[in-house]
Amino acid sequence: MPIMQISVIPLGTGSPSVSKYVADIIKVLKKEEGIKCELTAMSTIIESNSLDRLFEVAKRIHRVPFDNGALRVLTLINIDDRRDKELSIKGKLKSVRKKL
Repeated sequence: MPIMQISVIPLGTGSPSVSKYVADIIKVLKKEEGIKCELTAMSTIIESNSLDRLFEVAKRIHRVPFDNGALRVLTLINIDDRRDKELSIKGKLKSVRKKL
């Protein structure tokens, strides 16, 4: 399962706070079928059965700040797509915790 780390950063909003925009993005993600998401302090992690689906969702959430008045949006994406074994958000965390 591919996993995407995504940060959607609204610019030109007149305020340094972005929490309203992040909340709106999470609301959109929660409505997406076949998507698991985890909010972190610096980004959001999303998981799906399909890389194409992740890109589709990334495009959708990239638009959210524009829909809410942002004049510019910077979106950063990292993808972890492993082919030798099953990959999941929970599995990655479990692997690290096991080693702690």
